[in-house]
Amino acid sequence: MKRIGWDRRLDVAADGKGLVGHVGVVLLRRLADRVGLTGELAAALPVSAARGWLDRSTVLVQSAVAISLGATNLSDAERLSWHHRPLGLSGGSDSTMRRLLAGLDAKAHRHLARCRARVRSRIWTLLASAEQGFPWVEIAGKTLTGWVVIDIDATIITCATRKEGAAGTFKGTWGHHPLAAWCANTMECLAMALRPGNAGANDAADHIKVFTAALAQLPAEARRKILVRIDGAGASRALLEHFTGLNRRRQRLYYTVGWAMRSAEETAIAQLPETAWVEAISSDGEVQHGYAVAELVEAPSGTEGRPSKALSLEQGKAIIQKARASREPWIYAYVALSMFTGVRTEEARPLK
Repeated sequence: MKRIGWDRRLDVAADGKGLVGHVGVVLLRRLADRVGLTGELAAALPVSAARGWLDRSTVLVQSAVAISLGATNLSDAERLSWHHRPLGLSGGSDSTMRRLLAGLDAKAHRHLARCRARVRSRIWTLLASAEQGFPWVEIAGKTLTGWVVIDIDATIITCATRKEGAAGTFKGTWGHHPLAAWCANTMECLAMALRPGNAGANDAADHIKVFTAALAQLPAEARRKILVRIDGAGASRALLEHFTGLNRRRQRLYYTVGWAMRSAEETAIAQLPETAWVEAISSDGEVQHGYAVAELVEAPSGTEGRPSKALSLEQGKAIIQKARASREPWIYAYVALSMFTGVRTEEARPLK
């Protein structure tokens, strides 16, 4: 990778002399240059030989650095850029940044997304080769080695003025309602949809769009085992069918979503005996005193040599199609029970 050169004369010391505010920004900017992000962006953004022209990739990277330091608007980013000039860092004015962002069309966004994906693949390779290895997620004391965990969630961002896209939210506030996908392994934002404040929390089309963009950001080898976590906003048939359809022989995709409690669930929970409840365990494997969990349905274990096994979606479809031809509607309930609990044929036969 080509060295830009602005950091060649910089030294980091802890002697208390010649202190400069926000000196840690050097590491962020230096990281962007060293991993090739600045160079990749330069190939995707406009260039010019005009006098006084600022490299647009540098302006964009410096804007991102300013946001990490707390900038909430382009004016803040410009002031921070001037503040960092003694460090050899150069950013653009607020008008330059505004023109840059306004000039990014759909084609440029796709090009930038590919640039980010290439750099991410490079970084993940470096992480995997490090002594501590790639950061695998630990859930309930179990390390999910080989699994990439993606969290999808929407967040309400309030504002006090009528900014572009601002609208009333379902919480009675005013602002925006972006939907983002985050990689839990590395705490990276993989993709985000900037939505108006009145955008639906459980919009399946928006979730599919964001997840598709997030999946494209993963290196090819990291797409083999994926776990998607969504709260109740993900409990839509269209989204779950989309997730199920992505499973291939060389790609497994599991998901977990929440849903709103209704009278049927409340009734089932109330009928559970006290002996069915056990203490809950947190995501780090620690016992959560005062909280308990129970299984509403106990999955059978089968017999020796014939363990219980849930039907796959294709197996379930085949059984249902055969049942339609023979006019045996009871088989539908068996298929649903088998797919969710894993009962075998002989175990479900008494239910007929």
